[in-house]
Amino acid sequence: MERTVTVEPEAGLHARPASKLVQTANRFDADVSIGRADDGDDGLVRADSMLSVSGLNVEHGESVRVVADGPDAEAALDAVCDLLTSPVEEADEAGTDGGDAEDAP
Repeated sequence: MERTVTVEPEAGLHARPASKLVQTANRFDADVSIGRADDGDDGLVRADSMLSVSGLNVEHGESVRVVADGPDAEAALDAVCDLLTSPVEEADEAGTDGGDAEDAP
């Protein structure tokens, strides 16, 4: 099964968003692949590999195709696509919330 979605995280699939995607893909008993929507099957990479996912250099607003196969394919596809279509706050990702300096130890 497969879906095409638009990448919403501002950072695209770099650093933390890519890491979260890989962690999510690894939670399921399914083979999950991802690639740019217009690259066809030759552009698909394993979604359980940080190097492969970040190597796609997918930016915010680009369309990607997610393909899953296996016993948990539908659940894996749902989870990965939910992650890709949810914007990620950069401040939250950096571990800062813009709080006052008074809050610092």
